[in-house]
Formats: sequence, C-alpha cells, structure tokens
Amino acid sequence: MKNEMNDKIADPSKPNIIIILADDLGFSDVGCFGSEIETPNIDSLASDGGIRFTQMYNCARCCPSRASLLTGVYPHQAGIGHMVYDAGVGPTYQGFLRRDVATVAEMLKREYPGAGENADGVDKDGRKSAKRGGGYATFMAGKWHVGSEYPPDASHEWIQNTMGDETHPTPIQRGFDKFYGTLGGGGSYYQPPSLVEDGKVVKEIMPEGFYYTDAINDKACEFIDTVSKSDQKPFFMYVAHCAPHWPLHAPKVEVDKYRGNYMHGWDKVRERRHSKLIQQRLIPDTWQCSPRDEHSPPWDDVVDKEWEDARMATYAAQVTIMDRGVGRILDSLRRNGVYENTVIFFLSDNGGCAEYLKENGEEGHWPEFYGGLTRDGQQIQVGNLKKLNPGGEETFMSYDLPWSNASNTPFRLFKSFVHEGGISTPFVVHWPSGVSSTNHRDRVNIKHDDNCGRICHSPWTMMDIVATCCDLACVPVPDHVEGESFLPILHGNNDLTRRKPIFWEHQGNRAVRLHKWKLVQRRCDSENTCDEGKGEGNDTYRWELYNMEEDRTELHDLSSQNSELVQQMARLWFDWATRNGVKSWPLNPLPEGEKDWSNLPWLW
Repeated sequence: MKNEMNDKIADPSKPNIIIILADDLGFSDVGCFGSEIETPNIDSLASDGGIRFTQMYNCARCCPSRASLLTGVYPHQAGIGHMVYDAGVGPTYQGFLRRDVATVAEMLKREYPGAGENADGVDKDGRKSAKRGGGYATFMAGKWHVGSEYPPDASHEWIQNTMGDETHPTPIQRGFDKFYGTLGGGGSYYQPPSLVEDGKVVKEIMPEGFYYTDAINDKACEFIDTVSKSDQKPFFMYVAHCAPHWPLHAPKVEVDKYRGNYMHGWDKVRERRHSKLIQQRLIPDTWQCSPRDEHSPPWDDVVDKEWEDARMATYAAQVTIMDRGVGRILDSLRRNGVYENTVIFFLSDNGGCAEYLKENGEEGHWPEFYGGLTRDGQQIQVGNLKKLNPGGEETFMSYDLPWSNASNTPFRLFKSFVHEGGISTPFVVHWPSGVSSTNHRDRVNIKHDDNCGRICHSPWTMMDIVATCCDLACVPVPDHVEGESFLPILHGNNDLTRRKPIFWEHQGNRAVRLHKWKLVQRRCDSENTCDEGKGEGNDTYRWELYNMEEDRTELHDLSSQNSELVQQMARLWFDWATRNGVKSWPLNPLPEGEKDWSNLPWLW
C-alpha cells in the first residue's frame, strides 16, 4: 500500500510539507521542551527523524509572526508592522499582506505573480510573466489573521461582502487551493467568529460537540485524504491553530484530567520545567532561570489557589487537545502512505500571553466585543471572574501573567516583548526519510518515546522556514526573501549558522541578534515618552546587551562594559529599521491625557 501511494506522486524527490503553528504557546509548554503537559504526538516528532531547534525565533505577536512565516520577510516588509489595522503611516503598517510580496503557498504552486503584478500574474502594462513555482497542491486550515480586521461581533453579511476586497485578501487569493478557518484573530472555540470555507462564510450554529481545534485538525486530515487519493502533486499544508490563545475554552472532561495538577503553583512549575530543560540538554545548567516576574505574586500569597489551578488546567487541556489532533494528522499521513516523505514543522507564533482581560467586557473596552451569546442563548461573561470556572462556552478568560511566566520558562517577559520570553518558540522539524540521524553527541532521550532525536542550538528565525521550503520543493528562493535555508541542518550539518543578523521591532520594543550577542530594548512602561532620539543612557529606554551563549535568560547586562559593541549593533538596528520602514512608537499621537497601554498587557 505504501509504495502504491508513493507512486502517485509525480516527483517523489519533492516531499510533502506541513507547517503546524500554535498560538501563544510558550517555550516550555510541550513535553519535548520541558513541560508536564501531555503532548505525546508533538514529542514524537522530535524522536528519530526529528530535530529540536532550541533557538528558533518568532516575531513576538500573532499577526506579525504569521506574516513573516508566510512570506519569508520581516513583518514590516510584508505589510503588518504592528497589527491588522491600517495605521495610516505607509505600506509597512497597512495591516494586510502586500501584493508585491509572495506567500510560500504562491511560491510552491505551479506559478505565482511577480512584483507589481495582480493575482493573475498581470502587470500594470497588461503583460503576464508569472514565475514558476513548485507544482504543489496547497491547503490551509485555521487562523488567517493577515488580511485586515474582522471584528469578532461582525455580521455574516459584512464578512461575506468584505472578505476578498483589496484590503482583505483571503488565503484563496494568496496561493491556497482550499481553505477552512477563521479570517480574524481570537474568539470562541465553540462558535468561532469569521469562520469561512473557501469563499463562503459558515453561518450555521455549530453542533453540540464542536470544538474549533478539533475542526482544524480534522479538516487537515480531510485535505491529506483528498490529495493522496487524487493524482501526482505533492502538497503543502499550513495548519494554523488558535490554541492555546485565550479564551480558556475546553470541554470539562478534558479540563478535569488536569485539575489539581497545578495546586503546587507557578513557582514550582517554573522550577521543574527549568530542571527538565537541563535534563533534556536543551539548555545548559549554567543558565539561571529568570526570577519570578515582578508583577507575579509568590504562590504562597495567592488566596484563590483552586481557581488558579483551574485556569492552568484549562490551558493545559487546550494544548493536549491540539496535540491529539496532531496525532490524527500523523495517522492520516501513515494511512495514505506519505508519512516518510512528509516534512513537518511545528512552532508557536509568540511567547506565552500575559493579557489579563481586566475590563470584564465593560462598554468602551475592547473585550466587550466578545460578550455576545452562546449557542443556546446564554450571555457570555467576559473577564477573569473568580466566581466562574473557566472552560465553558459562557466564559471568556485568560490564564494571566503568572502562568504565562511559567509558560516561558526559563526566560523573561511575554508575548509582544522582544526579550527571550516573547520571541522564543519550541521548534521541531520531522522528516523520516530526510533527516539525518548523525551527530550522536546531540541525541537525547525523550519522555514519550524510546527513540532519540537531534538537537540544533544555532539561532534561526521563522522567516527562514520559507527559504527552507523553497529548497525542499526545488524552487528558487525569490530575491525578496530575507530568510535563509537551514535544509543542510536536516541533512546532518549541525554546524551551519545563519549569515545575517536577526532584527525585531514590535510596539517600540527592539532587538538585534548578532552571533552570540543580543542587543535589546524594552520600551518604557512608565508615563514618560520614549523614542530613538533619547540616548542609550536614558533609564526609561536604553539598550541592554547579553551574551546568549552564557546568559540567554538575560540576567547579566553587559552593555556598560561593551559600549563600542552596543553602538555598532545599535547602528545595525537603525539601518535595518530605516530600510524596512519601521516607524517610531506610538505610530500616531496619543489623545491628550491618554496613557500608552500597549506594553502593559497585565493591565488590559
């Protein structure tokens, strides 16, 4: 059966490619990266035929990361320098994917438009010169979030009439043959907003037992079955989860499996995960775990311990449900005889999320837009209300800063920041027929599997996945792509390193990684105004310098001892920012008397 199925592929040298993206998953939130959360299927990807990358970076926030992952360029170059709204400051902040930047789906299809051409590959002078792609069938299931705003309370009619216009490009318009998922950001897992299949809004009330994470994974399995039973083409599939992004939604039977597991608190979770990461040889024992975040209370001081246990239990259930769906995808690949020659990339779009949802859906605050009705007509109660247990459709909670701090063990800070806690993702590549099992000094045992997998410790960034996909598909990497291929690592060259520095900017938070050095700025969280015009000695907005080989948990700032290096790396950052259209933060003047809340997520 296996050989018969493989014979259907026109070019067996081209592997199938699947990217599985988690949403708001912290660095240590899966078992093969130190977690106590049960993720046996993701862990299995790290066994024989797999590699864990310990220094894979994302772009600190959901839609900028997704834009970079899909295009192989920095978020600003792709048109999503901040979020999915038009900030009115130019194309780098237009809030949707730029037409002149191809997506990886377009690159891997039979042909795709070039710069300055429309979706049909025709330029302004009427000439068609579409570029050759890889001949792949392309599918997407899950969260799009790179095509402008879709308010969670928008009507079906508004979505149907808006999607696909010039500022709301859809997956089908950007290279995918088939699409099932949500066009906007987060929302209910029981009745997801902006749910679309291909070009049609799904208007039906979801049946009892529907759960969005399961629906995404089931649709991915359906795509695999369909393409495997048809002819010739290898396939590329993007499985973009919402889990475990807020709200804390999971069936009670799944949550109950974890209830009581977190009564020892976040301090103990961080301690155990740090030890496990060392045991798994993912980090050295010389790296201290970062201290508990200053905004997180000691567990001993927490009054509502059972409610906090319930919040983290729900989060863990969300992760495990996603993992179970990954297992169904693997079963589909095996059943169709294409498991061995399928490359799977698993990663997260940013670090764990510290957003609090403090306003509890009050009028005039952004969470109010999620406060609609459940499928049976109950009012959804938005916010972290201690009188309620999380998980049910009638609730809308987050797991909050202290648990986020645990998710990002051993690093500092969270989603939206560019210190390591905000930009470090667990990253696994699995390719049974292609990944070399050499380099035995980096082989480690994995809890859920008796086999072994390799570890790569060199720094890479998610836009490098696009260049790697092009190499896998035997497609020339387009000139505009900033990413660099790490395919030689899969074939056994663990010594390969990235040639160019890596840069970040999000909401005024900045960083550059140059070999072992990282220069980083955290935009002030005081009421003082901060911008690049202020010198490096400004206490509210200054550069910090860290040696990532000795101190990736960013505890020992070396900037005062290395002023020349600081200046050199700062110039690199400002040169990059100028070339890529990065603007000062805030992008627009704040109303008089208004505070910039963007870098205070624990107060949202």
